[in-house]
Amino acid sequence: MAENRKKVAIIGGGITGLSAAYYLQKQVREENLPIDIYLIEASSRLGGKIQTLRKDGFVIERGPDSFLERKQSMAKLAGELGIDDQLVNNATGQSFVLVHDQLHPIPGGSIMGIPTEWKPFVTTGLFSWSGKLRAAGDLVISRSGIEEDQSLGTFFRRRFGPEVVENLVEPLLAGIYSGDIDKLSLHSTFPQFYEVEKKHRSLMLGMKKTRPSTSTPQAANRKPKGIFQTFTGGLQTIVEALENALTDVTIIKGAKIQTLSKHHEDEVRLQLSTGEEKDFDAVLFTVLHHQLAEIFEDEGILQHLAEVPLSSVATVAMAFSEDQVIQEKEGTGFLVSRKSDYAISACTWVNKKWPTTSPDGKVLLRSFVGKSGDESIVELPDHEIEEIVLQDLKKVIEIKGSPEFTVVTRYQKAMPQYLVGHKTRLTQAKEELATHYPMIQLAGASFEGSGLPDCIDQAVRATNEILQYLKPRLS
Repeated sequence: MAENRKKVAIIGGGITGLSAAYYLQKQVREENLPIDIYLIEASSRLGGKIQTLRKDGFVIERGPDSFLERKQSMAKLAGELGIDDQLVNNATGQSFVLVHDQLHPIPGGSIMGIPTEWKPFVTTGLFSWSGKLRAAGDLVISRSGIEEDQSLGTFFRRRFGPEVVENLVEPLLAGIYSGDIDKLSLHSTFPQFYEVEKKHRSLMLGMKKTRPSTSTPQAANRKPKGIFQTFTGGLQTIVEALENALTDVTIIKGAKIQTLSKHHEDEVRLQLSTGEEKDFDAVLFTVLHHQLAEIFEDEGILQHLAEVPLSSVATVAMAFSEDQVIQEKEGTGFLVSRKSDYAISACTWVNKKWPTTSPDGKVLLRSFVGKSGDESIVELPDHEIEEIVLQDLKKVIEIKGSPEFTVVTRYQKAMPQYLVGHKTRLTQAKEELATHYPMIQLAGASFEGSGLPDCIDQAVRATNEILQYLKPRLS
């Protein structure tokens, strides 16, 4: 048995790669399989976009700040790691959209910008009366009848008209993917809306029917609960727990994959930037798609992935004393309409949304800059970005003086864009691998969901595929 040991490489040490290593290690242990696991990360640290800075009593996320609780894979993994007691939900509060220099509350009952309650929608100052009447057309407009993929912008403008899309739907949806809704794929980003239209015709009526009921006595008495979760010590908590749990995994940091080739019929040879060559019986790539196109360039496959763009964003966290910031409108943050003359696209009042992140008497504001088609600000020096963001914030919030400190984090060409036809491109990539390299799997933010639970789900599926491939070869 020892002579027939197999080696598996997991390329990329973000949440997808870490989760894959954890669940593969778990199955190898439970079934006593002769498999050696290697986790190879190009940088000097694990976690990918997850980076938590703990400074002066603040917990500051430099990447993602939370995950949807209803997607249960993250909480399940936290439970297995013994850190689920550190999970906290966001505080509920009013969110706003900045339009024409005014903060307008997001209408109550809105689900991703889709109205499900009449009064808040009719009384909001976000839209003109003509815009409201056009949006009400959703109640009578027929199904599109389009089965093939289409852009989010095309889909939602047809249902609600341009004003509601520009002032509410676009800031909400584009912010999630840091992209252009006129290019993003409906089927790959929000397929549930396509299904609602298909089943109910009207998105308003369909979303109203599918949302949880609040009319029961139990629901009426229940305290509102935030739909997002994180850890009291930040998302870095799960990265640290995973790294500590991978006791049977060989972790190699600071090693980039230079080239890939077949070694014998059933092995892959990887050339590392360290100069080493290693042979593996199965490989899981969790890196971004453009890196895959580079790695497989000599093989002549996956080259269509190089055409898929990556957007750039930066986050700017600013810490203040409580007496420096006068928050006239009580809430947890705001989005910015694309037509507004602001560099920032969104701002979170972190100390309100996540009370455990900030010391008493302190305020933490986290802004986002970099919009699809206008990302040049991300390349500016830190002090210039800080000055621009502070000027924008002072137009909206009364702020005295300068922040106690600022943390600027850039993600240049790091946010995958699920363009129209994304599923077709992904199918093509998987078919090319199945033909030329059946021992290789793909998972991660570039493929089937960029949220943290989505990445974990992909990791689980990929490890199952690897084991299904390897087990017949272990005997």
